[in-house]
Amino acid sequence: MTNTAHSPGPLSRLSVLVSGASVAGMALALRLARYGARVTVVEKAPALRGGSFTVGFRGRAHRTVLERMGIWDDVRRHRTHMGRRTVVDADDKEKADLPAFLMSGDVEIYRGALLQIVYERTKDHVEYVFGDSVAHLQEDFDGIDVTFDRGAPRRFGLLVGADGLHSPTRRLVFGDESRHLCHLGYYAAGFAMPNVLGLHCSSRICSVPGRTVGISNRDGSPVRGDAFLLFQSQQLAYDRDDVAGQKALLAETFADLPWKHTRHALDALEDADELYFDAIARIHVDRLSQGRVVLLGDAGHGATTGGTGAGTALVCAYVLAGELAAAHGNHARAFAAYEAEVHGRTKGGQRVSGNPGPFLAPPTENRIRTRNLAYRMLGSRFLAGFFERLTERAADAIELKEYPSA
Repeated sequence: MTNTAHSPGPLSRLSVLVSGASVAGMALALRLARYGARVTVVEKAPALRGGSFTVGFRGRAHRTVLERMGIWDDVRRHRTHMGRRTVVDADDKEKADLPAFLMSGDVEIYRGALLQIVYERTKDHVEYVFGDSVAHLQEDFDGIDVTFDRGAPRRFGLLVGADGLHSPTRRLVFGDESRHLCHLGYYAAGFAMPNVLGLHCSSRICSVPGRTVGISNRDGSPVRGDAFLLFQSQQLAYDRDDVAGQKALLAETFADLPWKHTRHALDALEDADELYFDAIARIHVDRLSQGRVVLLGDAGHGATTGGTGAGTALVCAYVLAGELAAAHGNHARAFAAYEAEVHGRTKGGQRVSGNPGPFLAPPTENRIRTRNLAYRMLGSRFLAGFFERLTERAADAIELKEYPSA
């Protein structure tokens, strides 16, 4: 397709390949295109990813970036309205309520809905290539030659790795994943399911030692729901492309969980068209860029199932695009400024989020009781306000600069 940017702009001579149609990658594509860059997004999946996972935004920085991207009103329009989260025991007796803001932030939206909003804003100005991925790259003085798994080789000025926790770009440039990924002892899964419990903008969550099942309805739909599974485990060797194998692993892991509604979740798992399954893990890299390649989002500072997640990805995309525009495409200067702005602060966000696994699926009965007590305490006005301020400070850790208008 012909790639036509909004205006000549400060980056009109720059071509950028973004690896990954992620929240981070597509947000960056939107901003770069508005600055006049020629942007191509390559995504391994055959189409935009959807799924039952949601992303939440909280605090001043997240809202400011959404507003400057021009999508705040659309995000608000498609928000989930998620409310009460009730913790139950194996007999389905209610034990505690979890405040909505703790997980949802100020506004929550399905990840697929957010990607679709950004896609509609960029599809006429950004080239999207689905069903392909970067296989090899060779950098020289004035560009990068990229070989793809399927498509013909092409040349770009810059390459952005926004391809997730298991980033192929990071592996090609910064070395094997084992050098950067720290497994935190838990795995999480999410998938859509029918609203068999008749929930309305609420969820029920049951934990036994080392395992948790959650069934939710987030948007008030009488038919749509979603399931969340989390379990404690040492690092597993499995094929990330083998969805059937992942479903079998989950079914075996949760088959004997005594909560009566577990069977509903596992039945839905068997029929699920799309499954999210991954370790709860943290990424550490010493730097976010090398030469003409830069990491963005989970590829550079991922912290699965916890932290400020998608909001941090949006803020970092905004900063990276802004620094490139301010430097008129001088990548060395822009990347250095980007790292100075975000690297230490994103690591701070990872520390705040910690490891959510032991809290979401405590390893012992005693820890489950302690967790439930903490949930009840968070229901108090004082502690809820304190925790909300703490999470907002983490979300606002990156001070937004004024960049050229886009």
